[in-house]
Amino acid sequence: MVVKLHGPGFAAGPRRVAVCLFEKEVEFELINVDLFSGEHKNPDFLQLQPFGLVPVIQDGDLTLFESRAILRYCSEKYTGQGTELHGKTIEERALVEQWLEVESHNFNAPALSLVFQLMYASKLGIPQNEEEIKSSEEKLNKVLDVYEERLSKSKYLGGDFFSLADLTHLPLIHYLVHDCGKESLVKSRQHVSLWWEDISSRPSWKKVLELK
Repeated sequence: MVVKLHGPGFAAGPRRVAVCLFEKEVEFELINVDLFSGEHKNPDFLQLQPFGLVPVIQDGDLTLFESRAILRYCSEKYTGQGTELHGKTIEERALVEQWLEVESHNFNAPALSLVFQLMYASKLGIPQNEEEIKSSEEKLNKVLDVYEERLSKSKYLGGDFFSLADLTHLPLIHYLVHDCGKESLVKSRQHVSLWWEDISSRPSWKKVLELK
């Protein structure tokens, strides 16, 4: 049965899930949700996601939202096919989970704030908040300094294998590098830069960038 992924192909959450599905070689159908027209707040969509956010997947009888929960589910359910993304031992899995939490609690908020301010605020008729931009960039620099230290000792965040901990960063770093003029955040750090070149060159991510 084909997995249904609800969300626009340009948005960070759906992209995060799509790259996981490509890595796991899971067939899926992308069902567009028009955020700009407010489709995610319509009653039908709220039956799937009561908070009106994307992404949502439907896999058989299961409806699941929250992108990182979906990543964990897909990695676990489809163990044995595609790329092993969660580690093979309890120690490997613990490190992957640790860096997933780092991304969620330390990286995501300042990165998302920068992307919103630099990519979307003006499109929505909202003046850019220079203080917010400065504060978010300062926070993100501190996080990436930690990443630089980690990646000087390990090829990937979770260890010597590509995992959910790396995959989850792809959408927002792509926006920062290619759409926000903030490539220096990555390029100024040798090991972060090498890591980014590696993970962003994966065939799965290239397929995500082709989604409409």
